[in-house]
Parts: sequence; C-alpha cells; structure tokens
Amino acid sequence: MKILYSDWDAALAKEVRQYAGLKDLFNHLLLQLDGDVDRALKAMRQLQRMGYLDQDLDLDDFERRLMDDSIIEVSPKGKALTRKGERLLRRNALEKVFGALRSAGRGNHAVPQEGGGASEILPEKRSYRFGDDTAHIDFTGSLFNSVARTANLEMMLSEEDLEVYETEKTTSTATALLLDVSHSMILYGEDRITPAKQVAMAIAELITTKYPKDFLTVILFGDFAREVKIEDLPYCGVGPYHTNTKAGLQMARQILLTRKHPNKQIIMITDGKPSMIRKDNGQIYKNPIGLDPVIVNRTLDEAVICRKKRIPITTFMVTEDPYLRQFVEQLTELNHGQAYFSSLDRLGEFVISDFLNKRRGAK
Repeated sequence: MKILYSDWDAALAKEVRQYAGLKDLFNHLLLQLDGDVDRALKAMRQLQRMGYLDQDLDLDDFERRLMDDSIIEVSPKGKALTRKGERLLRRNALEKVFGALRSAGRGNHAVPQEGGGASEILPEKRSYRFGDDTAHIDFTGSLFNSVARTANLEMMLSEEDLEVYETEKTTSTATALLLDVSHSMILYGEDRITPAKQVAMAIAELITTKYPKDFLTVILFGDFAREVKIEDLPYCGVGPYHTNTKAGLQMARQILLTRKHPNKQIIMITDGKPSMIRKDNGQIYKNPIGLDPVIVNRTLDEAVICRKKRIPITTFMVTEDPYLRQFVEQLTELNHGQAYFSSLDRLGEFVISDFLNKRRGAK
C-alpha cells in the first residue's frame, strides 16, 4: 500500500477553519433573525465594524462562497436560503446538539434490548443462534456453507452452517413538537425562541435521516395553534401573543390520532403558563395574571384526553416561573407524562436524549 505525503498547507487550514467558524455564526444569526439572509449578513458586517470579528476577514468573499455552494441565492425579495441551505441549517442544528451530548458523556448509547415492534431485515448476516427466527435464515448462504464444510454437494446442513440476516426493530413513533411562540419567549432580553427552534430542527433532521418511518409535526402556539412545515422552521418567530396551550395540545392530539403509528407522543417546549383559550362559542378569553382557573381547567382537560388516547406529554420548561411549574406539575400528574426544567444552553441535549430514550423503549 502506498501512502502519499504532501506539505501541510497552514494557510489553507486556517482558511477552512475561518469559513467553518463564519458559517456557524451565520447559522446562529439566521435562527435569531427568522431566516432573513440579508439581515444576517448585515449583522456580521456590523459585528466586524464593532471589533467582534477579525478585521482581516473578507465577508464579501464569504458571501460569494455561500452563493457558489448554493447555500443562498438571489430572490425577488433579496438574498434567501436555498433548499440545500435549509437542509444544512437543520444538519448543523443536529450536529451542535450531538456534539454537546458527546462532550457531556450522554451520547447515543446502545441498549441491551429494543422495544417491541416489526423487524426490518438488514443486509448484514451472522451465524445462527438458538432462538433466532427461522424466517430470517439465509438458506442460499447456509447451503454454500454446507458445501464448503463437507466438500460435496449432498447438502447435509447442520446448525453450524446456518446463517441469519440481522434485523432491526422498527418501533415507529408519531411525535408532535409544540413550540411556545408567545411574546415572553423574547421578553426581558432573554432569547428563548432561538434554542427552541434549533431543537425543533435537530429533531426534524434526526427523524428524517435516522428514523424515516417516523412521523413528526411541528406546531407553534401563541394566541392560536398552527402547524408549520419542517422547511419553514428557520422563518418562524414570536409575536405579541398570549399562551394558548390548550389549542396547541388539542391540535397535536387531533393530528396524532390520524396516524397509524403504534407509539404517539407530544413534546412541548414552553416558558409560560396558559393565559388564553377560545371557548366553545368562539369567544376569546384571556387573563395573563396568575393561574386563571377557567383557562387552566380547560387546558388540563386536554391532558386528560391525551392520557385516555395513550398520548403522553413531555414538557420542557425553559424558565423557573412558579406559576408555570405549578401548572406543569398538574398537567403531568393528570396526563401521566413527564416534565423537566432545562436551561437554554442545554435544552437540545435534554430533548434529544429524552426522545431517543423513549424511542428505544417504545412498544
């Protein structure tokens, strides 16, 4: 075997690192600025003028490279992400989360047994072991093994000749991811929506690449609930909204019940107590002060319905608001679900870890 050596190009290595670092910053700004490419590029130039970025960095060249790599394009309304750019943004979100998981020692660990479900046959094979499903035996390969062992064509099969296809459990899961987009998600100078969107994109990329038979819907809830496409996640922002948690849970339940997946779950990321509902007669009822019993009880009704429909709710709180904690404790008890408090910088780790653990244990 020949090994070719070449001189280390330090300048090229520096350029690659700089480009990767600028892309990370660009991706983060895109999430903060709801996918607005022009504003993200303008913000990078502003950061350079303020001295936060090296003055030697050529941001015009960086922009050209984004165009050449088909990450951004010129649209009638200005520069915009391409479909490739949107996919790369989701991939970057997943890599960020898994990078944090690995550094914290909570990576994608294997478990001794997976949950029940249908078995998908893989191309890899191994020797037969007692108890293996005979339907997974590769008889052609096993016969060849017999011929090789006995050196004749009498096909005298023995157990040692048998080999089986490896299988993988396919415990398909339907997941509804609820994101709170009430105004408090950007209030008081704390950006909570950006890490929440990053988590949503990481989950989306994980499911579409590793679990393509799974189903994911993303639902935003503020004054009302609305389903959004995965590719539209970068462009979602908050607004002057109250927190209509009931509407989000109701929409999630209705969508999940249309799916034939044996396992269903709701993951909710929120920073506020419910403060609004729409009554049966269509009237909007709001009360942002404290825990309004009318709003709370109607919302808790949804938790009970979800429990009866075997849809557990896992809530991730991104604030220590005592009213939110009190409400979530009630919701979790009635639904038989789970609840976690997570700091913003580790939200992705907790959500992804919880998703993977539940999926491995799914029946």
